[in-house]
Amino acid sequence: MQGEPTTVEKLRGLPWSIASNAANTVFVQYTFFGSIFVLFLSELGLSKSQMGLLLSLLPFFGLVALFVAPWTERYGLKKTYLAFFGIRAVIASGLLVTPWVYAAYGPQITLLFVGAITALFSGLRAIGVTASFPWVQEYVPNNMRGKYTATNNIFMTIAGFVAVTAGGWVLQHTLGLSGFMLLLGIGVTFGFISVGLAFLIPGGAPRAPRAGHQGRDLGSAIRDRDFTSYLFGVGMITLVTVPLGSFLPLFMRDEVGLSDSAVVWLQTGSLAGTLVSSYLWGWAADRYGSIPVTLYGLGLRALLPLCWIFMPRESAWSLEVALGIAFLQGVADMGWGIGSGRLLYVSIVPTDKRSDYMALYYAWTGIVGGISQLSGGRLLDLTQNLRGSLWGIPLDPFVPLFMANILVPFLAFFLLRRVHEERGVGVGQFAGIFLRGNPFLAMSSMIRFHLARDEHSTVLMTERLGQAKSPLTVEELLEALEDPRFNVRFEAIISIARMPSDPRLIDALVDILEGSEVALTVVAAWALGRLGDPAARLPLRRALDSSYRSVRAHAARALGALEDREIAPDLLARLDDEEDKGLQMAYASALGNLHAAEAVASLLRLLARTENPGARLEIALSLARILGDEHVFISLLRQLRSDPGTATAQAVSAYRKRQDKGKPGMPAVQGLEQCAEVLARGDLDQGSRLLGQVLGSRPQPEMSAARAAILAECAAQMSQTGADHVEYLLLALHALAPGR
Repeated sequence: MQGEPTTVEKLRGLPWSIASNAANTVFVQYTFFGSIFVLFLSELGLSKSQMGLLLSLLPFFGLVALFVAPWTERYGLKKTYLAFFGIRAVIASGLLVTPWVYAAYGPQITLLFVGAITALFSGLRAIGVTASFPWVQEYVPNNMRGKYTATNNIFMTIAGFVAVTAGGWVLQHTLGLSGFMLLLGIGVTFGFISVGLAFLIPGGAPRAPRAGHQGRDLGSAIRDRDFTSYLFGVGMITLVTVPLGSFLPLFMRDEVGLSDSAVVWLQTGSLAGTLVSSYLWGWAADRYGSIPVTLYGLGLRALLPLCWIFMPRESAWSLEVALGIAFLQGVADMGWGIGSGRLLYVSIVPTDKRSDYMALYYAWTGIVGGISQLSGGRLLDLTQNLRGSLWGIPLDPFVPLFMANILVPFLAFFLLRRVHEERGVGVGQFAGIFLRGNPFLAMSSMIRFHLARDEHSTVLMTERLGQAKSPLTVEELLEALEDPRFNVRFEAIISIARMPSDPRLIDALVDILEGSEVALTVVAAWALGRLGDPAARLPLRRALDSSYRSVRAHAARALGALEDREIAPDLLARLDDEEDKGLQMAYASALGNLHAAEAVASLLRLLARTENPGARLEIALSLARILGDEHVFISLLRQLRSDPGTATAQAVSAYRKRQDKGKPGMPAVQGLEQCAEVLARGDLDQGSRLLGQVLGSRPQPEMSAARAAILAECAAQMSQTGADHVEYLLLALHALAPGR
């Protein structure tokens, strides 16, 4: 009796598992699975119903799982798998004498002979597979199941690609059953190799019933809503896709007009699609969850029958088109396989009840798979005379099967969508991940980020991750935040600020904000403000009480950027009590962004006692923001820097013209024309004094209190100091602009 292997032992055994599965791929391609076996049965003269009967034996024997599952755990999952998969290879070798049986006893006895071997093989395989399901769940770590499945599929695909290519070549250069016998012999050899490699995989030790364990509990599995939804969804897909996969080679040969070797080579297209998409599907499943991968793979599968229905028949392009469709089939099958398999192992089946759950799953899929083979073969025999067209759709015996493969997956879609998954994104959100930002830049940057060998390269790749502005790069940015190199962490925060808001990024920045690394804390506060997510408001409010002034200052500015209007009274109180100039500027900037009209008096007092020109302009901008239309202030400032006389003269003249028209709310004033002329000559000092005198000549009750206070202060300051403080002239012209 042994415990579960350690993670180190599991990781050490995964390459042997992949190698064993690759060898087993050659075995299944050349024996009872794939197009070669179907063509072999056709060469023996079997009807489609007879083929369906033989093929149904393989899944039907899955029912034995219900009876042998407890025994496999007591005997040992690994020993059961090795023993019964080894014996099944011996039984499969019996097919090598099929030509002799056919020559000696005729087709009927041959059918019984092949049927007996298939039945015995199916029973042995069923017991081995019953043990393999919980064994695989044991030796593959959950956190890398998607990656393992993808890598496993890549090597299985390569093995299948080589096997199919060689198989097609053999059938092209041989006649009758000789080519099939050669391939069967090679397949059986690889079956034994597969079992030998599986011996090196850890785990699967015998397990005695636990103390107090009540024995089997199939009822709890049946009452599990997620499990039953999954079973019915998978059952519906199995019902229509299994016979399609079995009889599609006959469609390609009989309806499209491809040769036997070309039909076998079609599998290379499917394998190529599997190879190209496998790692991406596995990576997506591990990162974003099983359900979206499952459903998108399923949706793509539902579209494939349309391609088969309308593909060219008896054409020079038939093979090329068929290969293209097969490629899409490989992509779709891989998405469905990786997503649904990971969903079963990780989210649905409890580890402590895996034997019962897996037995039910295998038995159910066996029942549905067997029925599907029988019904598929019978359906094709019943529709063998279907010909013609309907509404432009070409009709043939396979069209009803194709239509079922279009409709049924959509019904299964809604069943599988009900399955609960602890960690994962929604179906719509999953699509958005690949559509937002620049996914191509994101993918290339992610790869190069993991390949970076030094700090400089890592910093550059971290910058590119942010430039992609894609949700795909969230995991890498989170990883960069935990990098031991300061510059990488610093760059990660800046890159996150360029990203669309994401809860995990917000939480990570909040952790830094509340940490002790001040150099990063202030940048995190700035980044939270730039991201614009309201979820950052509460952490930033707490940061206003930080013991570090720089953190308080950046938190205040961030709250202003987030338009946290509720914090305005607190910021105003802090401004009135604060003596630190940096914090005063931060509070003033935040209050301006918050359009806090109640802060006008405090900001005007701060402006009056501030000497630094840059700080004075920032305070003036805060006052301008309270009035609104920040862009007007900035535009006027830019014009003032390039041609101050013309810019100010034009602004005063525009104001004077509005007064001449008697616009409501604009006081009638005198001296504006003279003021504009003086400014136009470039005399800003005298022009500012004149404008101050004009504005201060009478009260302006029609204005808002904030605007009136700003104009009154600007008028008083310009009358006394002229253009010594040009920000007062800017503020006054901004307050007099249209819309004020």
